Amino acid sequence: MIRRRHSFAYNLIIFVLAQLVWLAVLLLWIYWYVKNNIIFEQVGENISPQIVYDTPSVFPFVGGIVLLVGLSFSLVLIFRHLNIQMKLTALYDNFIANVTHELKSPLSSIQLYLETLNSRDVPEEKRKEFYGVMMRDAERLKNLINSILEIAVMDKKKFNKELEVYKVDETIKKIVLESAEQFQLNENIIKFSGDAGCDVLLDRNSIKTVFDNLVDNSIKYSVLPLEIEIKFRCNSKKAEIEFSDNGIGIPHEEIKKIFQKFHRIYDKDIPNVKGTGLGLYVVKEIIKNHKGKIFAFSEGKGKGSRFKIELPIYIEKKKFLKGNKKGFKNE
Repeated sequence: MIRRRHSFAYNLIIFVLAQLVWLAVLLLWIYWYVKNNIIFEQVGENISPQIVYDTPSVFPFVGGIVLLVGLSFSLVLIFRHLNIQMKLTALYDNFIANVTHELKSPLSSIQLYLETLNSRDVPEEKRKEFYGVMMRDAERLKNLINSILEIAVMDKKKFNKELEVYKVDETIKKIVLESAEQFQLNENIIKFSGDAGCDVLLDRNSIKTVFDNLVDNSIKYSVLPLEIEIKFRCNSKKAEIEFSDNGIGIPHEEIKKIFQKFHRIYDKDIPNVKGTGLGLYVVKEIIKNHKGKIFAFSEGKGKGSRFKIELPIYIEKKKFLKGNKKGFKNE
């Protein structure tokens, strides 16, 4: 991190010096033009009677200034591009470090349990426990790899999932309970309310990824015993799903940034939270590819987070999808 700061400062100094050089050249150019203009006006006719003196053309002067300003502007663009590339490099390095940690953690756990099973005579009951832990760690690895692959597909705009018709409340309840089981959460901490018996078009696996990420974030960013509440609503145009928890909340200035790729919120109260910064980006892109929207809300630190998902309801033969005679209702 220290090296990156020095690198930025170095480039900033070079940029400022370059601008000063261009300014000096511009001033010299103006000085040269004005000086020569004055000389011609004062002594031009006295040098030789055969010399016909006309006022010097202003076009070379203006052209020179435009050229110098254009070069200066080009330098500004180059510096801006360099600064953006440095930020992207820093984000990429951070992403690689986080992904490496996320991969090594479950792999190390699986390796430890396998070595234990291989070198010791483990009782049957303990053996089953080890297998369960390894299965969960393997699931974590699969989810991480799937998230990275999902992003690669999203970035290439190749979302081509098999969409099926589902009842909103029934399907989301099952998906959330599956996520709770995956993360070893007690079902009693999750409360469902509202009614949304309308139909929507979903790719179930992708929507499962959405709620896996939301549940995972709720676990990571909670200091109190976790509570999750999910509300359903439906109207003539869209189905609404609200996912809220009692975690640490989202700072107001971070709400617009949390769906950006690689962006992560660091909180001194929970310093050991690890992640790739891809979870909510994946969530947003999946909802977007379902023609829906997602919004984040928080009343402040310590007051939990709330995510509202809006999905268009399904209307037969209203708006056709590629290769699929099922449609979304236009809003």
